[in-house]
Amino acid sequence: MRLLLDTQVLLWAAKGTAPSKPQSLLEDTANDLFFSPVNLWEIELKKSKLNVDLKTFYQNLIRSGYQELTISSRHILALSSIPDLHNDPFDRMLLAQAFSERLTLLTADEMLIRYGNYLDCIIQFR
Repeated sequence: MRLLLDTQVLLWAAKGTAPSKPQSLLEDTANDLFFSPVNLWEIELKKSKLNVDLKTFYQNLIRSGYQELTISSRHILALSSIPDLHNDPFDRMLLAQAFSERLTLLTADEMLIRYGNYLDCIIQFR
């Protein structure tokens, strides 16, 4: 499975504090794990609350085998295919990337599960 991690899941993965369901997906070597510059942007904007050194965080992602999914015009155009159910621009772009790249977005965000009626690219857990 090709998984794009939302920012919260990515932070849990980095700290080793992910709940058991996503942790098993993260540890499964058959899965390809992706992150987006959107994740890094969100972390940078919230860094005072998160206490994360972004450069070290990024280097650890690369060292751990995560693949960076760059943002393309195709992803931005895909936003028009996604209903406006959630006002978080970070989440909407992650959805657009997952949708257009045929990735599965791994999230703990209950707001994002509402997109499940429109998109089949979400794994949500509690």
